[in-house]
Amino acid sequence: MITAARNNYPKLHNAAWPGVVGKGSPDAEPFIELDKMLDLTAAAEVDGVRFDGVDLFLFAPHVGIDASDDDLKSLADRVAKRGLRIGSVVAPVWPPTGGGSAMGSEAERGQFVEQVRKACRIARRLRELGIRQDGIVRIDSACGPGDWIQATETNQRRIAETFRCACDVAADAGERLAAEGEICWGGMHSWRRMIQLLELTDRPGTIGFQADMAHTLLYTLGYNAAEDRILPENYGWKDGQVLDAALKTLTAALRPWTIDFHVAQNDATVKGSGSHDKTGRHCLATDPNGKLNIAHHAGFWLRDHYGNVTRRIRHICWDGCMFPNDVMMKPQTWNDILRAMIAVRDAHGWAE
Repeated sequence: MITAARNNYPKLHNAAWPGVVGKGSPDAEPFIELDKMLDLTAAAEVDGVRFDGVDLFLFAPHVGIDASDDDLKSLADRVAKRGLRIGSVVAPVWPPTGGGSAMGSEAERGQFVEQVRKACRIARRLRELGIRQDGIVRIDSACGPGDWIQATETNQRRIAETFRCACDVAADAGERLAAEGEICWGGMHSWRRMIQLLELTDRPGTIGFQADMAHTLLYTLGYNAAEDRILPENYGWKDGQVLDAALKTLTAALRPWTIDFHVAQNDATVKGSGSHDKTGRHCLATDPNGKLNIAHHAGFWLRDHYGNVTRRIRHICWDGCMFPNDVMMKPQTWNDILRAMIAVRDAHGWAE
């Protein structure tokens, strides 16, 4: 009897940045060290399957954006020692982390591009060290919808100009950029504006979209952009066909641009933590209030219009951004997440 091989692609990654994002400020929980996040990731196991790797935030205390080659060699060794690899990395483009608004002054936009340059150097060096085989450098507009709306079209063109400069930097390093659409980023706060920005940037070979299931669900509800709402007003979450239809509209528009993918759950509310603005709330994979059927709805991103697996996404990542620290310290949290990701790969992956 011949048994079909179990899917081993896309690879399964865990995000390390939930130990940093929304943490560390006086009114927030403390940071969780990178080594602890690596240990929690490496320890998770479901039926003999483990995480394959991690995605990283390039900001201290995890990975300093000015990390030396020796620092990066040490990082690669620490990750490899745990049987993991590195995939996508997040560039710290925001003003509090050394960057600047992509629609701001010439100096601010220069700081944005410089942070992308530094992130691409790190990403390239990690490839050269053999610890990173795929993945993107993540960016956003580093500005809020409230400021963006003061001059919508002017600001949109300015962000696109900044993104084109960042694309030049990325192309020189052999890297690709992915813009993560969230309701908290100006010019990226709705699905239509996100597409417009990518089209204005006009560098499809270098920049694409990073889809996060938690954030993109908020797109269908029109948070911060009521004119772009897809789900009907007062939708009660009881009719799954209505949700499916909305997500099909959304993914048909954004999937051609998608080059990086976050698996996540969302309860259709927004949340902020510490210095992080309110955005789509990430919930536990087993949250009874979660509105997504994770394995089912992930297929809207990972399969094409005809239902074929696209094989464009070489690794998928779980984003538990702004989970409380006590939740992240529980091994069951990561086993449940890993189980959900295995279900996604079983349903929409491939054997290689």
